[in-house]
Amino acid sequence: MDIAARPAEGMIENRTFDEIAIGDSASLSRTVTQQDIDLFAVVSGDVNPAHMDPAYAKTDMFHKIIAHGMLGAGLISSVLGTKLPGPGTIYLAQDLRFLRPVSIGDTITATLTVTEKHAEKSDLVLDCRCANQNGEVVISGTARVRAPTEKVRRPRVELPEVRLSRHERFRALLTETAGQEPLATAVAYPCDANALGAAVEAAHLGLIAPILIGPTDKIRAAAAAAEVAIDGYRLIDAPSDKAAAAAAVALVKTGEAALLMKGSLHTDALLHAVLAPDSGLRTGRRLSHVYLMDVPSYPRPLLVTDAAVNIAPDLEEKRDIVQNAIDLAHVMGIETPKVALLSAVETVNPKLRSTLDAAAICKMADRGQISGGLVDGPLAFDNAVSPAAAAEKGIVSKVAGQADILVVPDLEAGNMLAKQLTFLAGADAAGVVLGARVPIILTSRADAERTRMASCAVAVLIARGRAAKAQSAAGV
Repeated sequence: MDIAARPAEGMIENRTFDEIAIGDSASLSRTVTQQDIDLFAVVSGDVNPAHMDPAYAKTDMFHKIIAHGMLGAGLISSVLGTKLPGPGTIYLAQDLRFLRPVSIGDTITATLTVTEKHAEKSDLVLDCRCANQNGEVVISGTARVRAPTEKVRRPRVELPEVRLSRHERFRALLTETAGQEPLATAVAYPCDANALGAAVEAAHLGLIAPILIGPTDKIRAAAAAAEVAIDGYRLIDAPSDKAAAAAAVALVKTGEAALLMKGSLHTDALLHAVLAPDSGLRTGRRLSHVYLMDVPSYPRPLLVTDAAVNIAPDLEEKRDIVQNAIDLAHVMGIETPKVALLSAVETVNPKLRSTLDAAAICKMADRGQISGGLVDGPLAFDNAVSPAAAAEKGIVSKVAGQADILVVPDLEAGNMLAKQLTFLAGADAAGVVLGARVPIILTSRADAERTRMASCAVAVLIARGRAAKAQSAAGV
């Protein structure tokens, strides 16, 4: 009897040993996805490049590993545990042969047929065959199980929702910036293991050529704590964090450094040196911070601004914040970024300043005072990132539900949003300060290594993009 088509009706029911006859069969189908491969690697702890490296994975070894790990011990096991015999089955042994490769996108159907019954221990032997969408057998063999002797019928339990992220966007970013001449980078006051380690790691990846500025004894102590060698890097002695910030800015002003990187000093101390009248780094643009976020559940890169520099920006400052973020989005390859101006509501309310500012900024964009993106607001957070939420509210907008840039009302909102995405949604957040003559790399002690490296990579992309633009304008 073929029980493959038996309706679940919200219940899962086994077949006891006495109910099963030789020739009974059951089947189950599944399409192989990248997430299946990722889940197998996570559960098994197997970081074989056949799972994790797409280039290496183009081999028969890759296919055999998947077939054995996911299908051999997975799909077949699922038939045994849910269909034939079902709940209460004890898997005793298997003998499988892998006949053809299995690739992502293949639909595999596992069919199990009872060939032997052994009453003394209620054991069954089943023929196992897995075929692809073309009817080609990819796995064949046998399974031996101990069938249940008591009837079980229970509500079917829904599988938990599992989200995995390889943080491919940040890996792609690092790949894009690798293999070129590293940029000289003035690192201001790298006097703890975390800050110094980030600079050295970025140097190892070929992103930057760090110039370490600060008390040399503290820098060397930080190197010892981080267990990194700094003999090959230029050191400039500066007695304090303020002196280090000023010296770092001076290196950028003279062209000896193309980037500025925050070490273990406070952000305010570094930006004070940047904004000094004689720094040579000021432009007509307000400084602002942008987080480039890789959110596992969001289908595109997400920029959040400003979460670190401007505490309570006014309308003019918000205009610069928006333009800085749009310019960064262009560097990241987003041709026409969609900018959502966030508030608590999606309608203009005179009692909420953020809604008034959002409306004014939209009009500024209409009049060409902001360029290069689509700007809309006010929008509540859900309406900005969820098409379903935007549709439910009846919002007609080219931005709502698909924002690339989230502009927050103030620093408190931005800081909380970025940290919620990081610590609750598993996002990575690379940070950079824009609006100066060179990008400024900001990293945090709480940042993962890939996040710190992504911050460096973003700054490198910006600097190289500006250099290419300048050369083009000069006709070089």
